[in-house]
Amino acid sequence: MPMAFVEVTKKDHIAVVTMNRPEALNALNKAVFADLEAALDNVEKDDEVYVVIITGAGRAFIAGADIGEMAPMNVAEGLAFSELGNRILMRVDMMEKPTIAAVNGFALGGGCEMALACDIRIASEKAKFGQPEVGLGIIPGFGGTQRMARIIGTGPAMELIYTADTIDAQRALEIGMVNHVVPADQLMDEAMKLAQKICANAQKAIRASKLAIRRGIDCDISTAVSYEALAFATCFGTEDQKEGMQAFLEKRKEKHFKNK
Repeated sequence: MPMAFVEVTKKDHIAVVTMNRPEALNALNKAVFADLEAALDNVEKDDEVYVVIITGAGRAFIAGADIGEMAPMNVAEGLAFSELGNRILMRVDMMEKPTIAAVNGFALGGGCEMALACDIRIASEKAKFGQPEVGLGIIPGFGGTQRMARIIGTGPAMELIYTADTIDAQRALEIGMVNHVVPADQLMDEAMKLAQKICANAQKAIRASKLAIRRGIDCDISTAVSYEALAFATCFGTEDQKEGMQAFLEKRKEKHFKNK
């Protein structure tokens, strides 16, 4: 079905999911979440998609959740909205395919949380990040209190959340919130180049790596390395492991991975 607020394009095993509500700076509401869920269904089920890039149309990546929709909510409605956002951002977080946030502009509130849910973040020099919720009398509700602390550490996360400060892309790079900062006119080219590098490798191995990282980060180290050993072992049952190692032994630069 056509989506009003999210656009999906595909090229060379890469899907670009564009938040497309520019008149509202791509603010998240129930209708946007419904479209985003449909987009995620689309790219998750497509075996030809290896990497997913999430970005925004216009001046914003996602400027936050829709305050007009949230303002009249009561406790039960607030809980339902948080659970909706968390469920969909968890799908981004735990999707087996690698995800890249190409942050083109404002990534505030729910937008910052969306970027944090992706595996890798590339920011335009014009990007701005922040969790302004306490200035509105609430807290981050789509995983921001949890993912930010895990990614940049509890001290910096607490400062950003408690102060409701907005930071620029360079500061986000300094504290480890983003991987790269690039000129605005090069953002999508750089995101595509990174996605293509990922696509060139063995996809089953990449997905096993993602699962090992995601599942292991919250475990004690002994449990985590045991899971890693199992994931490592499963790779030896793939055609891509045979091809990758044979190419190495034959000193071939070109590898013919089949995602099998």
